[in-house]
Amino acid sequence: MTPTVKSLKPTTGISSITADPLIVRPWQESDRPFLRTLFLQARREAWPWLDDTDWQLEDFDAATLDEQIWVAVQNGHRVGFASVWSNDNFLHNLFVDPQYQGVGAGSLLLEHVQQQFSSTGSLKCLVRNERAVGFYQRHGWHIEATGDSPEGEYYLMHYRLR
Repeated sequence: MTPTVKSLKPTTGISSITADPLIVRPWQESDRPFLRTLFLQARREAWPWLDDTDWQLEDFDAATLDEQIWVAVQNGHRVGFASVWSNDNFLHNLFVDPQYQGVGAGSLLLEHVQQQFSSTGSLKCLVRNERAVGFYQRHGWHIEATGDSPEGEYYLMHYRLR
């Protein structure tokens, strides 16, 4: 069963560094090989304190099963993605290729996801991932609670629709 989404229309923006257009569009099956690699590499960079010896490319498939996936593209290159459990307004994954971080792709992905929410959005962010925590807070997300996961302590964060 495919979740209902507000719009499949791409979102566009301009890179804050290169002035090149960024586009967020629905994912296509042809994106899978790249997104698998991005998911593996970006987690290694974002979570260096975790043991990654058992991580594999196919982890992307399990981590995004039955989720709405959005892909950020700049100059024909996929630079990041976000995946959402639409029925729960839960942002499950948001990763940007480390080479493209800081150009606005993460912000555009997040803004696109927030526009899809039908009520308060939520996500979990590892406490030790201070850069990501700050990113979400700059975009209007608030820490509501903490919890524990196999990867470590996390913040439960909410985004309230305006």
